[in-house]
Amino acid sequence: MFFSKKKKEENLELLYQKNVIVNAKAANKEEAIRMAGKMLVDTGYVDPSYVEGMVEREKTFSTYMGNGLALPHGVEAAKNAVKSSGIAVIVFPDGIDWGGDTAQIVVGIAGVGDAHLDILAQIADIMMDPEKEKELYSNDAEKIYKLLTGKN
Repeated sequence: MFFSKKKKEENLELLYQKNVIVNAKAANKEEAIRMAGKMLVDTGYVDPSYVEGMVEREKTFSTYMGNGLALPHGVEAAKNAVKSSGIAVIVFPDGIDWGGDTAQIVVGIAGVGDAHLDILAQIADIMMDPEKEKELYSNDAEKIYKLLTGKN
């Protein structure tokens, strides 16, 4: 279904189950962005410099999308730090102040070329389906992983 296909440029999945974290806590949005960025680095999707590009993007343009969802990703100049397309999903049940809004789900995104546009479209599709959106906000990492990958 969604993020289960392997990409041609690397033998990595777009999302691994270890990259879905629930019941997370962060002091602020920068800490949350850095958490998502570290997950992308640790999985091998990006070089560490990409995380700074994610923080920089947030300073110039909010990645808050509404409905408690933030989609931090790097600035255009950081694209050369992306090795492979992938995402990291973090659920903050207590929410994080995101420039006056409250984000409960942070999805860190790294996209090769325009791959991030497909990722954004797939997340938007989930958010438009009330049942799927409810599952996304659950504190069940396995359920979230299965929703995003279509794996049972």
